[in-house]
Amino acid sequence: MEDKQIVALYWERSENAIAETEKKYGRYCRYIAYNILYSDQDAEECVNDTYQKAWETMPPKQPELLSAYLGKLTRSLAINRFRYDHAVKRTSGMEVILDEAAEFIPDPTGVDALDEIHLRDVINSFVASLTREVRIVFVRRYWYMSSIKDIAADLGMTESKVKIMLMRTRKKFKEHLEREGIFV
Repeated sequence: MEDKQIVALYWERSENAIAETEKKYGRYCRYIAYNILYSDQDAEECVNDTYQKAWETMPPKQPELLSAYLGKLTRSLAINRFRYDHAVKRTSGMEVILDEAAEFIPDPTGVDALDEIHLRDVINSFVASLTREVRIVFVRRYWYMSSIKDIAADLGMTESKVKIMLMRTRKKFKEHLEREGIFV
């Protein structure tokens, strides 16, 4: 089933919307949630919460790219779950990724809708400017929250190459943001 048809099911308040979403994007959402939570049970709960959030937000939202919308919902819910579960201790690689990302992610305090759109466009232009290999590494690490070990193994690289690539890309990204008037 096409994304537009699935979104239409949400707008019609048809329960088939969730079944079709699970069929088409369940594995994708579980992948995102598991890379953040490292627990099958927590990932499954997070995916179910994603379906509920999708049900609650459509309408009024009508996403053009359903996979990106569901991925964003899943990622946000999984990060919130992770932070809740690890509020006292910092024991996971997830905290390392969040610390790395803090180097280049602007403070969202006081950001209005126009600033959000500008930031989205700046991020998209930066990612589009990267070579394919660097883009894959960067997105795998900071969107899918993959470990350096997994990225290296999947792409046939050494872990040190991945680390260096990420360090250089974070630096370039921070400089790109500053050139665009966005300060971290």
